[in-house]
Amino acid sequence: MNMNEYQNYHETKSHTTAEFPYNTYLCSIPLNFTQVPLHWHEELELIVIQKGVGLVSVDFQTETVTAGDIVLVLPGQLHSIEQKEQERMEYENILLNPTMLMSGEQDLCAVRFIRPLIQDALAADTFLTPALSYYSSVASCIREIDRLCDIRPEGYQLAVKGWLFHLLYYLVTNKKNRDSASNSKTKSLEKLKTILKYVEEHYAETLTIADMADLTHYSKSHFMKFFRMHMGMGFIEYLNDYRLTIAARLLTTTDDVILEIASLSGFDNLSYFNRLFRRKFHTTPGQYRSGGSK
Repeated sequence: MNMNEYQNYHETKSHTTAEFPYNTYLCSIPLNFTQVPLHWHEELELIVIQKGVGLVSVDFQTETVTAGDIVLVLPGQLHSIEQKEQERMEYENILLNPTMLMSGEQDLCAVRFIRPLIQDALAADTFLTPALSYYSSVASCIREIDRLCDIRPEGYQLAVKGWLFHLLYYLVTNKKNRDSASNSKTKSLEKLKTILKYVEEHYAETLTIADMADLTHYSKSHFMKFFRMHMGMGFIEYLNDYRLTIAARLLTTTDDVILEIASLSGFDNLSYFNRLFRRKFHTTPGQYRSGGSK
């Protein structure tokens, strides 16, 4: 999987096929990219750490993950993957459309278990580590699915579905108690999604704190406090970081001149763009494009 597939925060690209909506990608940070920006999509995602150390964030919860850890990302959850300091991390990225496991409105398993699970009504664990009693069972399911997808014998899709049902069974039977603060958290997430989606669609335009405050129906001071509390940075810092991520992608996927890339990314001052780019990537835009470094 490359950065092109993460160019938007709200992913609209289908990762799966209609015939069998289950896909696996092998990724390496920082070899493929230094981060997968905050985004969400309609597929269920499993992030399986193979080697190294990194940071994964899901709905405001950020954890350091290491080899063996498994992260469950439900449809619609905001999540990101980042390099931790100078560490490297290799991971398997599994995406599947939950509808592949549901047979209709009268499907008892879908009604009682699968839909509540993917809608986060069952409060399943997000970060699955060897400390959990059922971790080895979940990890075993993933190993069997990987094996089947590797050799693809006749009818392997049937067995993959079977192991996926087993995996969901372990998640359902080990669900947590619902946090009393979940309703408030959900409202904050929806508000944040509105902000991120707006940035995704308008990052090349002039965006101000006043614009975002109007969008969220907050005062400017309340918006700034809300954004920093949930994102860990100010809005302008976040906006610039997003624009720089877009610029980095354009540098490696187009032949546009740097001045044009800066403009397309939302920077109307080339010197300012160059300064921020070097601060983030520790190299110039030209050197980044050629694969060089400082």
